Amino acid sequence: MAWLIATCGGLGHMQPGPGTWASGATLLLWWVLARYLTPNSQWMAALLAVALISVLGVWAATSVARAAGSPDPSVVVIDEAAGQMLALIAVPLQWKYLIVSFILFRSFDIFKPPPLRRLERFPGGWGIMLDDWGAGLYALVVVQLLIHSRVFGPFPSSALV
Repeated sequence: MAWLIATCGGLGHMQPGPGTWASGATLLLWWVLARYLTPNSQWMAALLAVALISVLGVWAATSVARAAGSPDPSVVVIDEAAGQMLALIAVPLQWKYLIVSFILFRSFDIFKPPPLRRLERFPGGWGIMLDDWGAGLYALVVVQLLIHSRVFGPFPSSALV
């Protein structure tokens, strides 16, 4: 079960860039599911999803890292799912915002601006997950600044004020 969760159902085995596959799948799944929610409940559902993915992710990532004998096996991509989901909180379900959220999250996750790289030093699943939570938080802040500064045009009616 830990392997299934940690690899997001096997996405961690996809090449190239298993983390990008997991982030993309998370975004697509969110887009499909969130359309059935009201805009005001989407942010709560996203927050709950982050919490659930994170709790399961820390456990699964720790288990797989121990079994693989590696501090951060490349097949573990549940951290990307959690980080991408965090970056999607309160983002309107319009492709321009979703794509920007995706690009920002992947960029922060890959380049790891300070102090994200230091977060990887935490033991087990915590170290695996923490840097992606940070990248997701950075992406969330930037995309919200872009939305609220109207870089993409008029303020979307489905955005939270």
